[in-house]
Amino acid sequence: MQTIYHAADSRGNADHGWLKSRHTFSFANYYDPQRMGFGALRVINDDFVTAGQGFGKHSHRDMEIISIPLSGKLAHGDSIGNEGVIETGEIQVMSAGTGIIHSEMNGDNEEAVKFLQIWVMPNKMNVEPRYQQIRMDDLMQPNTFNQVLSPNADDAGVWIHQNAWFSMGNFDKGVTETYPLNDANNGVYIFVISGKVVVNGNTLDTRDGLGVWDTKKVTMDVIDNAKVLLMEVPM
Repeated sequence: MQTIYHAADSRGNADHGWLKSRHTFSFANYYDPQRMGFGALRVINDDFVTAGQGFGKHSHRDMEIISIPLSGKLAHGDSIGNEGVIETGEIQVMSAGTGIIHSEMNGDNEEAVKFLQIWVMPNKMNVEPRYQQIRMDDLMQPNTFNQVLSPNADDAGVWIHQNAWFSMGNFDKGVTETYPLNDANNGVYIFVISGKVVVNGNTLDTRDGLGVWDTKKVTMDVIDNAKVLLMEVPM
């Protein structure tokens, strides 16, 4: 088993007033040649956008882009006809493929929105752009890893063009949970949204991250009540 640890306060930092963002991996003006991603996982941005502000229209291509609001609402619009609001408790995915233009704005004029934006490199290029959004409530059982993303359109959660699986869970203090990898060639990146856990001897606090590979499973001990996002991706 191999691991790489990223402390929350070691992430890249951007403060544009209306936008405050922490970058786990190199992004925009933050560049670290040692932090260019984890396998197919290219971006984890931890974004805070003030009321009424947001990202105007901009383009992407050949990237799988996942947004997970942690509090507040995120308004989305794109060039393939999707317009709406992504609320806390939902997950959205956009396959940029041959090219898509979109905007992401705070969907509330009074409350800030906090959300994770995650980019995964696809295993197919030049696909037709697509959009998907679901509520995760029906998928979420306590004290276990609940699958919210996979490569399979028929599985629970959203799907992307990559051999990747995302799982989320809310865990009580004292719980021990094991995650078996779907593919032995994959690695797992554990991102602690809140709380404190220990993964194979590594203590992770709020917003810490740990990449693990060359293993068939990952075991997590919950030290304080925790919300955890686990991202399994090809290495």
